[in-house]
Amino acid sequence: MSDDKTKTEGKQLTAAEAAKRVKRTVIELVDGKNEAGKAVKVPRAKKVAVEASEVLAFKDYGAHVVVVTKDGQKFTDADE
Repeated sequence: MSDDKTKTEGKQLTAAEAAKRVKRTVIELVDGKNEAGKAVKVPRAKKVAVEASEVLAFKDYGAHVVVVTKDGQKFTDADE
């Protein structure tokens, strides 16, 4: 894959900077109501940043960054 640093326009991108540029979607349960008006927990999608400690490898393609986490997930900032 890549080393911890990749050249970008004369500047070195670090794993922490790459992690800040990508987001993962997580589902959180928030208070809501069902059709009957009863209070229940409702799932809601939320985007959160990937942490630098999760980064296994990353690559800066100039237009977008791809980050692979230690658990094997791949994220990019191209779709944002």
